[in-house]
Amino acid sequence: MSSTKVSNVVSTIISNFWGKLEHVKFNFTFKNGELKTLIHEVYGKSDGVAILLYNSKTKKVILSKQFRMPVYVAGVSNGFSIEVCGGAIDPNESPEKTAIREAREEIGYEVSNIKKVSTVFLSPGIVREKVHLFLSEYQQADKINNGGGLMSENEEIEVLELSFSKALQMIENQEIVDARTIILLQYVQLNNLID
Repeated sequence: MSSTKVSNVVSTIISNFWGKLEHVKFNFTFKNGELKTLIHEVYGKSDGVAILLYNSKTKKVILSKQFRMPVYVAGVSNGFSIEVCGGAIDPNESPEKTAIREAREEIGYEVSNIKKVSTVFLSPGIVREKVHLFLSEYQQADKINNGGGLMSENEEIEVLELSFSKALQMIENQEIVDARTIILLQYVQLNNLID
């Protein structure tokens, strides 16, 4: 698609509390030649990471359970989400360093051998955040503490070590509804990383 399809882009910040909510007004030229002025909302903050730790010998994965207000507002699981660990990329921090830091802070594992799976938009119709997806094989010796997140970031995270088969069943039962988690668990399954 040619960049000339979009012109006269004007952004107005509506809110900049946790993330930035913008109204973006622009002209869009449709393939029939018609030019329309459109307004879209765009929301987001910094890009993020998500990392799934798995153990091919014990056939287990490490997930987390934490409260998510959008899940609560949607009326699902009293707001608690079972998901891979992850978080926002800090300024001047690479996605890889962020994934390693988040694994340490949230689930208490010191990982170093991480593999990039993909970079995705989870809701490209409104959210501008890109999420870098990673995997890392872990061993029990990699556990450095009990995890749980940082109180300074108002995190209260329950660390879950589950069998891979149970995690897949939780997708089927809709106990796991987080897209990043589903993508990474299915990547492990499709690539036979745990047999």
